[in-house]
Order: sequence, then structure tokens, then C-alpha cells
Amino acid sequence: MANPEVQTVSTGADKAKLAAAALLVVAAVVVFYVLGKQDLWLRVGALVLLMAAGVGVFFTSEPGKQLIAYGQDSAREVRKVVWPTRKEAMQMTGYVFAFVFVMALFLWLTDKTLEWVIYELILGWKR
Repeated sequence: MANPEVQTVSTGADKAKLAAAALLVVAAVVVFYVLGKQDLWLRVGALVLLMAAGVGVFFTSEPGKQLIAYGQDSAREVRKVVWPTRKEAMQMTGYVFAFVFVMALFLWLTDKTLEWVIYELILGWKR
């Protein structure tokens, strides 16, 4: 089992990488708007390039590496899942629809019964 404690960024290099990644992302947005008079392809290219650089720097830091490892572990777990057959999925979907229909009917009948009791029997309001 993994360490349940929350781990924070501890090394100066990781902090610098995270700061550089954040600055690159902010710079991407700033450059996009500063180049407002330029062609759209140039603005979008600069945005994509700086964003990609920011993401790349993030993934070289320890939190980025942990995120990649988490994604790989998640993909490995998804491959272990035993998925239902089409017949089983259709049956379960049918059960859900039937249950929803029965509950809707029950709630509608309860609502109409309470409406009748309150408005006609207790308050005496006729429609």
C-alpha cells in the first residue's frame, strides 16, 4: 500500500520546474493577446508552442512523473476489468429503465394522493 500521507514538493529543483511551467503557461496566454494584430496562425502557434513547453517542463518534475505513473497504473487497472457482455449490459439497462418507470409511477401516485388529501379533504378546495 502506498504512503497515505500527503506529499508536497520538497526539492528546490522541482519548485523551480513548477514555477517555470506556470510561467510558460501564463506567457502563452500573454503572448497570444500581445500578438493580437498578427495573423491567427502565428498567435495560435505561439500559444501551442509555449503551452507544450510548459507541459513538458511540468512532466520533468517529480509531480509530473507521479502523474504519469498514476495514468499508467490507471490504464493497467482498466485492462484488468471484466466488462459485461452485450446481453448482460442490455439486461441491466432494461432493469434500470423498469425501476425508473416504477419509481416515477409511485412518486406520481404519491403526489396526486397527497394533492387530493390536502386540497380536497383538508382544505376543501374544489377545482
